[in-house]
Amino acid sequence: MRSPISPPDLQVVLHEADVAARRLCRKLRLSRDDLADLRQDLLCDLIARFPAFDSERGSIGAFAGLVMANRATRIALGVHRHRRMYGEFPASLDDPLPNADGATRGDLIGEADGLPAILGQPVDRIAEVEHRIDVERGLGTLDKGERVLAAALTQGSPHRLARSGLGSRSDLYRRTRELRLTLLSAGLGRIANGVGRG
Repeated sequence: MRSPISPPDLQVVLHEADVAARRLCRKLRLSRDDLADLRQDLLCDLIARFPAFDSERGSIGAFAGLVMANRATRIALGVHRHRRMYGEFPASLDDPLPNADGATRGDLIGEADGLPAILGQPVDRIAEVEHRIDVERGLGTLDKGERVLAAALTQGSPHRLARSGLGSRSDLYRRTRELRLTLLSAGLGRIANGVGRG
């Protein structure tokens, strides 16, 4: 298979990639180990855009320089975004602390500050147990028909339940409103707000 680019043009493209990768490496204060990866990323982007090159509009060097400058900007934005999120020099939670008898960085992070808390998972075990007791107490105030409706509403909205033949839509919406009021009076506002939204 014959290469669509001549050897002199290939040398120009490789030179442009080398210059852009070195500039980006210096600008972002990356290690020299990243230089080959940057160069490869810039060349891959150029190869993907090479069908848009028109020799009548400009030289291959100008085209390569422009494409690589644009790609370098996107790479720099990604590196800055990563550094804002993780810091310029990320550290492992398993790194031992100096003079700490084997304690690690992860040992300094409490449950309330960890990943589960960021993702919205409950981290306070006592509050979780108290919430479960409150839910059981609140559901205990419901009669059998309301408990059946509450269980059905976890699977779908009153509209969906009416389509599946569990009653008329207006009756299901009325019963859902009454169920919400009962749960609110039992102190379960968060659960009451979620009833029938599925």
